[in-house]
Amino acid sequence: MGTALHPPQLITNSRTLYMVWIPADPDAVGKLVPDGLTPAEDRSCYINQYVVEGADQTSSSGSAEPFGAYSLTYLGANLAGLDTEDGVPGRWWTHYHNSSDVMTAYAAAHGVPTGEPGTTTLDLDGDTLVATTVIGGRPVIRTTARVTLGTPQRATGQLRYLTRRDGEFISGRYPYVADLAESFEVLSFEFLDKDHPTYQLRPADPLTVTFGFYAPSMAFCYPGGEGPLGSEHGS
Repeated sequence: MGTALHPPQLITNSRTLYMVWIPADPDAVGKLVPDGLTPAEDRSCYINQYVVEGADQTSSSGSAEPFGAYSLTYLGANLAGLDTEDGVPGRWWTHYHNSSDVMTAYAAAHGVPTGEPGTTTLDLDGDTLVATTVIGGRPVIRTTARVTLGTPQRATGQLRYLTRRDGEFISGRYPYVADLAESFEVLSFEFLDKDHPTYQLRPADPLTVTFGFYAPSMAFCYPGGEGPLGSEHGS
């Protein structure tokens, strides 16, 4: 399935849980990073579980091929030697499970390793946030966190993701503006299906989260400036 949508595409007011952790099986994570790229020394991994609840929160809403309201979980491995100017590591996608067929096609056209469709829910009850990723009709990943929205703190910057298209590494910059919950503490992070490919990225015990946040509102471009690795737009 192709798409006529042109980058970048803007998404606004997504509810987002993002975090980085140390895996239980560093060797397995390292093997998911292709030759030509170097995994982070600690083999740290990342996940983004987010929900876009309205079709009009995307710049494609007026298109004949809109993303629509959707939810997404993607995850992968941090990389060494490809930090942004602000010290954010470059990241390699390993798994991507979207509820929108159009957005999946758009991501695949840019080299993202899209997998089977999935749905993600973020349920906030009091100060307890539960993010659940369901793939193939069964829960695969569940994150439980303690969250205090309080006075959200504004965060801005760029994320950098690497993909591969036609045998060439592509570097994409993804600018974002987010309002982060005042406090965020991960209580548990569960990979629920040992037979699912994402299980390779399961966390070490005890759980070691090195970075994370919950944003009740986040806007970003998808993808932003991109180009071959090492080029003007892929630097």
